[in-house]
Amino acid sequence: MEFDALFFAFALPAAFISGVAKGGFGGGAAFVATAILALFLEPAVALGIMLPLLMIEDIATLRPFWGKWHWPSAKALIIGGVPGVALGALLYKATNPDVLRVLIGAISLGFVAFQLARSRGWLAVEETGFNMRQGLIAGVVSGFTSFVSHAGGPPTAIFLLSQGLGKTTYQATAVITFWVINAMKAVPYAFLGVFTWETLKATAYMTPMGLIGVAVGVYAHRALPERVFFQITYALLVGAGCKLIYDGLI
Repeated sequence: MEFDALFFAFALPAAFISGVAKGGFGGGAAFVATAILALFLEPAVALGIMLPLLMIEDIATLRPFWGKWHWPSAKALIIGGVPGVALGALLYKATNPDVLRVLIGAISLGFVAFQLARSRGWLAVEETGFNMRQGLIAGVVSGFTSFVSHAGGPPTAIFLLSQGLGKTTYQATAVITFWVINAMKAVPYAFLGVFTWETLKATAYMTPMGLIGVAVGVYAHRALPERVFFQITYALLVGAGCKLIYDGLI
């Protein structure tokens, strides 16, 4: 890996984007940073660089949102994430994640369309509220997609947004969930040889920009009204869904 101008031109914006997403918007768009790195690095290298950075950003984001999460939702997602991560580790070298990327992307776009129809009055459906089984399923999918591509945000967002949580509760729940899920991934990543001295060095270069992004995200979360926050979150889901479908089809 060459730490040249090309690397920094791609890596620093990627780190900033992931930090902003982690700090203020539930982390749903943070996986886009992995896709940016994969434009000029092998996907496995991009995964190895991003996981330590995401874990550092998780720690930096915990303090502003400590104790503000919806614990039943976080518990369901984390419990479901355990078999999801295990499945991702078992199938990492053998499976093709493209079909799953297309599926999650389609669900993300479908969910935004559903929310739009509800807001326009085209559909009159009561909010589902918390559902343990749905949370466990979302956790399994999040754990698996997070392991293979750091793309666990969309299924988690779909589950949390369907409950009508306030923006701070939503954000705090996503923060604690992915803090645990990302920590789960570290051991199998190490055994699979995803981490190298080069990937760790790259992470070190990117960490300052990632932490700046976290600070910007936390400020944006506090400064934006709830309606604007969810509009931005839906926009991020659309972007994430389109990117997942594109990656799965090409």
